[in-house]
Amino acid sequence: MGAGMKKSVLIVVLLIIIISTFFGCSSEPRHTIEQWDKIEEERLSASGEEVQFKAIILEIVSDQKQDLGEGLESRQQIFKVRITNGPFKGDIIEAHNFLETNSIYNIEVNEGDQIFILPEFDNEGNIINSYITETVKDKYLIIITVLFIIILIIIGKFKGIKAAITLAITAVSIITILLPLILKGYNPILISSVLAIAITIITLLIISGINRKTLSTIIGTSSGILIGGILALIFGKLSNLTGLSSEEARMLAFIPQDINFDYRGILFAGIILASLGAVMDVSMSISSSMLEIVKADPTIKKNNLISAGINIGRDIMGTMSNTLILVYIGSSLPLMLLFMAYDISFIELINKDIIASEIIRALSGSIGLIIAIPISVLVSASLFERRYVMKLKR
Repeated sequence: MGAGMKKSVLIVVLLIIIISTFFGCSSEPRHTIEQWDKIEEERLSASGEEVQFKAIILEIVSDQKQDLGEGLESRQQIFKVRITNGPFKGDIIEAHNFLETNSIYNIEVNEGDQIFILPEFDNEGNIINSYITETVKDKYLIIITVLFIIILIIIGKFKGIKAAITLAITAVSIITILLPLILKGYNPILISSVLAIAITIITLLIISGINRKTLSTIIGTSSGILIGGILALIFGKLSNLTGLSSEEARMLAFIPQDINFDYRGILFAGIILASLGAVMDVSMSISSSMLEIVKADPTIKKNNLISAGINIGRDIMGTMSNTLILVYIGSSLPLMLLFMAYDISFIELINKDIIASEIIRALSGSIGLIIAIPISVLVSASLFERRYVMKLKR
């Protein structure tokens, strides 16, 4: 076993130990009087808010059906559950669950399932009733995230660790910078453009280091993203896209912060971020390939190098354009099925705001990706001159 593989295995083992320790620390600590007073204060505070708690189903108390006629029936379940987080952790209470015939909103649960409950309180802050609102899914999301990181590290080794770090930085940047600034009313297009370029620079510096290949990739990615974003903005305005095609966008009008959102700007910010990964991938592939060509043949003429880079880009272009378009089609598949089920004509279909938004989103992102190819090729051909390559080979 090589040294690199040993390091990867060691890191994976450490990750497993840390995660096992995190999930295994479930024993109930003893509380001091001061801690009990704090818990009591938290309980009273929670009773004045609409909060949800995690719980586990211990047993089914009752399961009754009621015939509503015409083949319809309702079902009321009462469960005994134990709260597993928050100031009421450890309390055993009853939780109600209501089911209706053929309802897509039914929450099917059984003994041992982990759930979220919405409690009702009396005037003294005690829980008098609760309702099941959702099943717990975060545990499985954590498991698949850990699995992704483990596979990334095993196969990518040190590069995999770098990729995991850049992914974490990207997620943190979006959660702590992009979303709060948009919620404060800042221009979403400007913020997303600046953040996309910043993420590109940070990601490539961590993965590839400070060199001309990184510079070429940054220039190619930033150019493709900005061109794609500008095209989306232009054609979005020409098409009179509202940015209110999704239910989530419309719900923003009712948030408590009372912000006058630029819904069209949020739509285009999403387009910029959605295409960032694919454009970065294309630019890096071209820059890396062209550098390897020059290393193999330092005497290659610039025109021949550009021709080789364009040929590489053409091979990448077809699959990556498909990737972007299929991602958007996949996210809109239920909607497209709905329109087809009601036999809506093609012309009427593409003029729907939600479909037009997806088409412009997919095509502008793909155009940005395609434009990034010649830009990356030209920049790489200019940067990878013979003296630089000979210096690398020493």
